[in-house]
Order: sequence, then C-alpha cells, then structure tokens
Amino acid sequence: MCCLDKVYVFNLETTLLCFVRFAVMIAECCIDVSHMKLIKRPLTLSKHGRTHELGLPCDHNLSVGHQCNLVSRACCVEGATAHQRERGADQILMFLWCLSGKCAHRCVGNDTCACFKGYKLKPDGKSCEDINECLVGASNCRGGERCINTEGSFRCQREVSCGTGYELTDSNNCKDIDECETGIHNCGPQFQCQNTQGSFRCLPKVQCGSGFIQDALGNCIDINECVSQTGPCNRGQICVNTVGSYTCQRNSVNCGRGYHLNEEGTRCVDIDECKTTENVCGGHACLNMLGSYRCECEAGYMFNSITRLCEDVNECRHYPGRLCAHKCENTLGSYKCSCTTGFMLAADGRNCDDLNECESTPCSQECANVYGSYQCYCRRGYQLSDLDGTTCEDIDECALPTGGHICSYRCHNTPGSFHCSCPVNGYTLAVNGRSCQDIDECVTGSHTCTENQSCFNVQGGFRCLSFECPNNYRRVGETRCERLLCNESVQCLTMPLRITYYYLTFPTNIPIFTTIFRMGPSHTVPGDDIHIAITAGNEGGFFRTEQMPTGGVMSVAKLINKPEDFELSLELRLRRYGTITTYLAKVLVFVTQEEPRVPYNPLLE
Repeated sequence: MCCLDKVYVFNLETTLLCFVRFAVMIAECCIDVSHMKLIKRPLTLSKHGRTHELGLPCDHNLSVGHQCNLVSRACCVEGATAHQRERGADQILMFLWCLSGKCAHRCVGNDTCACFKGYKLKPDGKSCEDINECLVGASNCRGGERCINTEGSFRCQREVSCGTGYELTDSNNCKDIDECETGIHNCGPQFQCQNTQGSFRCLPKVQCGSGFIQDALGNCIDINECVSQTGPCNRGQICVNTVGSYTCQRNSVNCGRGYHLNEEGTRCVDIDECKTTENVCGGHACLNMLGSYRCECEAGYMFNSITRLCEDVNECRHYPGRLCAHKCENTLGSYKCSCTTGFMLAADGRNCDDLNECESTPCSQECANVYGSYQCYCRRGYQLSDLDGTTCEDIDECALPTGGHICSYRCHNTPGSFHCSCPVNGYTLAVNGRSCQDIDECVTGSHTCTENQSCFNVQGGFRCLSFECPNNYRRVGETRCERLLCNESVQCLTMPLRITYYYLTFPTNIPIFTTIFRMGPSHTVPGDDIHIAITAGNEGGFFRTEQMPTGGVMSVAKLINKPEDFELSLELRLRRYGTITTYLAKVLVFVTQEEPRVPYNPLLE
C-alpha cells in the first residue's frame, strides 16, 4: 500500500482475507503512520472512483465480517462526499487497529475491547480473564451436584453415586444398567434375563404344562394332585398320582407307603426301591427293607432318614479341635488340615511344624527363627527399619541427641559407624579416637622459631619469643634481667631491681575473677609494706590486681570471648626497713580459642 512518499508492506494473507474481494477499493486509501490517521490520496478518477473504473460493482452484501463491510462501504460509494470518504477511512483505521492485536478477544468499536462469553475484561481494557461461575453463583447445578469451573465455562458433577444397578452418564444423570445386554446377570441356562429398573429378573424359558410345576432350576416336576388337592376323587375311591395328572381307583385294598398292589390287585407287596428308583442313594449302597429302604453311606457321609439321602458329614464341626492342630477345612466325604502363617503341615497331614523363615533370608542382616515366626536383628551401628521390620538402616551417630558430644571437634558418619577429626593445624586425634590433643610444636620441633628466639606452645599453635634487657640491666637466666650498680644515683634507685618475663596462655571465656598470676617477695619480714599494680597493657580493663598479706594476685576482670594477646607490666613495690624496692613482672598472656567444635551437618558428609 502506498502512503504519500513512503512505502509500507503488510502481510494480509492470514489476517486480512476479507480485503481480497475489495483490494482495489482499499488501494484508494492510505495510512499516515506519523499521525495514525487514514487520509485520502488525490483522485484523478471519475466520481465513481477506482472501483467503477475497473468495472467492479459496489457489492455491500459480501460474505465478510462487520468490519470488512465497513471498509467496503467506505471505499466504494457512488458519489460519496469527502466527509463520507474520510469517515470511511476512519472506519478502516479502527478495523486495522482491531487487527493489530490490541484486544485479546474482540473489538466492538471506539477503541473498546470486549470478551467472549464466560470471560470478563481485565482493568487494562484489552485482556480477558476467565469468570469462575462457581464462585459468583452463576452456575445452574442442581441439588446433589457440585460445580467445577472450566476455562470459559463450568460443569456440574454429582456428589453422590447412582447406586447399584445404575451408572453415571456424561450428562450427569443416572442411567439404568441393562444387565441382560451387558451379560452381567446370573440367570441359568434354563432362564431368560429380563431387565428392570436398577436390577433384572430371570424368567424360565420353558413353560410347564398342566400338572407340572417349575422348580428353582427351571425344571418341570410333577404335581402330586393327590396331596396338593383336597379330595380330588369321589368317596370310596383312592387317588393315584400319575405323571402330569392323577387317576381315581376303587378303594379295594389300601396299601401303605412302601407297598403296592400285586398284579391281581388282591394284596399289598413290598416295593423294592433299590431296583425301581434309579440311583436312589446317589452312588451309595442301597439296602431294601419291608416298606422302605436304607442307604449304606460311605465313610464321611451320614444317612438322613427324612430326606433319605446320604449327606456329607462336616467333621470339622462335629469334632472341633480334635482333627487338626491348626485349621480344619471340610470336604465332601472328608476334611483337610492347614496351618497358620509361620508353620507347615507335618507328614501326618494333621500336625503343624514350625517353619524356619530364616532359610529364605527375609532379613537384610541377621535373622533369628522363633516359634511360628522370625525376628530380624541388625549389626552394631544399624537399626531396624520401622517401615518393614526387615531392613537394617545405618544409624547416624553424629545426628543423635548425644552426637554433638561424641567428637570434641567434628563428627563424620560412616555406614555402621562414625569417626572423628580435628583441625588441620595445631591438633591431633587422641588415642580414644574422639578428643583432639594440642600438638606441642616446641617439643616436636615443628615450630619456625629462630635460634635467637624461644618457642612457647599455646593451644592450637605456638609463639616465638625473645627479649632484651634495658640499659643498665644485665640478663640473668632465660627470662630475667637484674639492675646494675647505681653508684648512689637517685634515678637509678627508682628503677626496678629485677625485671622478670612470664608467659601465660588460657582459652577464651574463662570465668571472671579467675586468678591467673601471683606475685610477692621470696620471704616476708614483719613490717613489710607491699603494693602491686598493673602499670601497662591493661587498656581494655580485662585484668585487675588484689592485695594479699604476702603480695598480690592478678585475676580476670572481664570476659574475654575472642583470641587476643596481652603484654602486661605488673609492678610490686616493697617497703622494708624504710627502703623502697621495686620489682617488675612482664606478663605475656596469650588467649586462644576455646576447644573448637564444628556443628554436625549431614549435607557436608
């Protein structure tokens, strides 16, 4: 499309298919991008525009959308005024603005967006979000149904099942299950299935004729009219039942049960039921008796004099606890024994022997067979799982409530055990495998002190020390300086008679008021006046002095919670026989970190 002196290319294949029918009309219009307004290019055509020049009709009934029809009307109007054409151009701009994707669903004009049914417009005026009909009460679910929201809509679902004989359809209704069609009925081969609401019925396929009745299996059995009817024959006659009917005979001789008339009809003779009735005892021996018969039942059966049949004897019920050691199960004509879990049937088929489950290795480590069961055990450092009771799990000794005290520095868990470690420098693991011992670098010779220095061991390390005596002093021993002769000089006499160096070390966080140093003359004389004071190195106020009858002591005044080195000057003034003598102690205090400890973290293992 051409816009004055600029050329813009649009891909209209998928989004502006409606322009195909009237591409010539749109060619009359142009977009002024800088002002976002449609303007009309000067026309050199007739009043009917380019459309009529090309011989195309102004068809306002195109099969296109509403916006496309607006474009068609705007660009193809016979005799349209400039205002009408400009208005049509504005409609084209609005249409193209809608196609630009500003609205998430649809555009309704005047820069306004709208949403499809089931959605609502977001505050930004162009995006759409789903309406939860279940929350706003816009659903039409019935009683007993639960509303479930879906994208742009909702659905209803029954909360209660339909019950036996019914199934839930896609429309959320209960539909009868046709058991006959699905083949889930239990009608026998002699019956025909007929479906009913929620169930079914079994109708016999064969209809019995007169004189017969149908039993539960669908078989037709003869009706004994002589018994079921009252007086079917006339007086003086006896009723004789026949298959499907009966006959009336003259009552000449009345034979009882188990007898019948002889051929002559003169007397009653015994009926041999063992011969006349096929399989009368159901496979058992039959013994004929006068007027009756008896079945000689096989072992495990008992003759029922009422039904006159051999019935199975339930040995488990008749002899409870006497046949089987554990469980008894009745069978036809006999019984069989079985055992509970943990036992197996013995060779005699009645008693139960303990089963050694440990032979099948059910435990991950140790197994102990017990009567009727087994017990799993774990080796040291493992514990039995609470889930299956057979698997042994490693015990994390470091994570136990007392695990933090197993090792003095750091604990490392291993399968079935643990081990301790110490800091890399300055410590070594003790013989007990748990405590950390300080390495005396001065004794082992692993220090770095020079020949002119002395090595002093501290917790976790060492110090290299050296000192020189001040002027007018001479060195006596490794840690002492003594004053030279003063030649009656007053200034010299005020200087300490002796300077002694002391080295102390202790860990952090030692209790307050703990005495760390004592100072006094080697012997006392009645009338001695002794004063002791810290003259240098106690700027933080961590130490204090206290007078004693025989000298003085220095103790901790404040808690020292971090490693630090102190160089203290402790002065003792002794007045004896009217003469004042001063002694100076140079006390080097090395406060080291208290015994280190690393909290256990299984993620670091």
